[in-house]
Amino acid sequence: MKGAPAVVLFDLDGVLAHYDHASRLQLLARRSGASVEAVSRALFESGLERDADLGLHDAQGQVDEFSRRLGRPVSLDDCIAARCAAMRADPAVLALAQRIARHAQVAILTNNNLLLRDHLPAICPPLFPLFEGRVLCSAQFRLAKPDPAIFQHCLAALGATPDQALFIDDKRENADGARRAGLHAHHYRDLPTLLAALREFEFLED
Repeated sequence: MKGAPAVVLFDLDGVLAHYDHASRLQLLARRSGASVEAVSRALFESGLERDADLGLHDAQGQVDEFSRRLGRPVSLDDCIAARCAAMRADPAVLALAQRIARHAQVAILTNNNLLLRDHLPAICPPLFPLFEGRVLCSAQFRLAKPDPAIFQHCLAALGATPDQALFIDDKRENADGARRAGLHAHHYRDLPTLLAALREFEFLED
């Protein structure tokens, strides 16, 4: 047995929740009256979403800049609704996180913007209250996974050291970045392999 970690960090999209990019674009197109292609250009191809994920815009600033680039009015509520339409909590992984939380602090570390962090309870309600106050994102640190520094900043915010933490992400490069920062890490592919990995730690009972 490896011993129980004090902190378990979960990635968001692809681990705790399923993400449907097309649904997000379609809702924004309906709300704004623009085409799906125009929405994609203004939000993604323009680099706006990437910049917001690195903390260059706060929530309202991201919305305002999106409206400007799209050339049509878009509200904060529109952007929250679009993200909500695109996200669905994975009940099996969430149940596993609830089991882990009996013995360790659980938190989210996601490459995402302040709009998502600040409004995640409305965007994906099933994640709360389990992760209340423990949703951390690239924008607040102005760093992104897999940079090892983001894991160090995240753990400092949680009051833990790397050797006390386990990180779970569906991107191998992000798991590798966590290991370089000194954390235990698991590259998530499916629930059975995650369960097998967690059984190496003492906190997950059979």
